[in-house]
Amino acid sequence: MLTAILAIAGMALVFGLLLGFAAIHFKVEGDPIAEQIDKLLPQTQCGQCSFPGCKPYAEAIASGEADINRCPPGGEATIHALADLLEVEFKPLDDEVGVEKPKTLAVIVEDRCIGCTLCIQACPVDAILGAAKQMHTVITDECTGCELCVAPCPVDCIDMVETEVEPSTWRWPDPSVINVDQLNQRDNA
Repeated sequence: MLTAILAIAGMALVFGLLLGFAAIHFKVEGDPIAEQIDKLLPQTQCGQCSFPGCKPYAEAIASGEADINRCPPGGEATIHALADLLEVEFKPLDDEVGVEKPKTLAVIVEDRCIGCTLCIQACPVDAILGAAKQMHTVITDECTGCELCVAPCPVDCIDMVETEVEPSTWRWPDPSVINVDQLNQRDNA
């Protein structure tokens, strides 16, 4: 019995060492071009490009399966950056995927929220906080402005409010820069 345990332990040790060796020496690196492309995309994860997120879109561009002009949230600035990186000619935004819009942030009008959780389920970046039958709120630092939470809301309590974006990053600024007048105009209409 002791011999069998030692034999199994010895085999486990040998196989573990072989797996460790293989993991180090046969490591597959990610595509560096796809990673550079992904860094240029706005990370909204909105799917407007017809891919399920920015990383799959970046991989498709790198492999030649997709064109550089399919990202409405990134707009012309992103298309120019991608064209420069890949050393290809600039192309205007593809009409099939939508139009470039100003950067926005989701804001939940708390008085109208019924706590249905449909917006939480739709958010690709987990930027909405709330519980069933409780008021929800948006974590402004996490919201990418993808607008995927708007359509499922049965009571129309989510507003997309224009906000400024820092040019060096795609992070949203302090919520105090949100245009509150825009919200008030909608509520009074």
